[in-house]
Amino acid sequence: MRALHEQSSLADFFRQLRTAPRRALMLDYDGTLAPFQVQTDAAVPYAGVREIIDAIMESGRTRVVIITGRWTRDLNPLLGLKNTPEIWGSHGWEQLKPNGEYVIARMDENALRHLVEADTWTAEIEAQGGRCEMKPGGLAIHWRGLEPGKAAEIRNIVFQNWRIQEMHDNLVWHDFDGGIELRVPGRHKGYVVESILSEMDRDTAAAYLGDDATDEDAFKAIRGKGISVLVRPHFRPTCADFWLQPPRELLEFLRQWHDASGGTR
Repeated sequence: MRALHEQSSLADFFRQLRTAPRRALMLDYDGTLAPFQVQTDAAVPYAGVREIIDAIMESGRTRVVIITGRWTRDLNPLLGLKNTPEIWGSHGWEQLKPNGEYVIARMDENALRHLVEADTWTAEIEAQGGRCEMKPGGLAIHWRGLEPGKAAEIRNIVFQNWRIQEMHDNLVWHDFDGGIELRVPGRHKGYVVESILSEMDRDTAAAYLGDDATDEDAFKAIRGKGISVLVRPHFRPTCADFWLQPPRELLEFLRQWHDASGGTR
């Protein structure tokens, strides 16, 4: 793992973790806990990730939260954990609690109407080889695995429709690794991090791990309250405190978390 700022020290953080009265481990899924796949329903966690997260959860000393752009109903089967963690899906619009309680936030009606209109582009996008995923608060258009020309054509289809139908006032355009998402504004991963930390003591030891541009809001939200970790095979510009390469360094981080928080294996 590499510190991205001179003042960052992972050793200092793990020393704090050992004595912290509360702990929060917040994790993105795709690209962080699981490698990207062309077919999103094939993206299972890296080998060993399930076992160490299960161990962290079973120790009862850490609030484990998965924060994802996916629909929660699609993510839980892929996680394959012994116990259901707290999951915030669709970039914060929905929450699945460990006890099974499900909460979805109220969204702007004009934005939802535009999402329904955007869903009518599906046939045109799929004709170019793209894949469309409607979920609470957003429409994701995927082109992972396609040649650059096809990806550019899909991007143009989305942009032209988004502009012509004047959706920019009600839907926010977000690029992600392998596609575009049109989202209802008002929620993002940074919102979730702020919500979680507001419920916990100020001396909580907290970390957020994520990989792409959608995680930058979370990296900013945790600044001064915990550490942020970029998880990617290849570096990109980021405001995160640390960078690690999966899966080996990811597993080492999780094992250190487990050990420092007093877990036993």
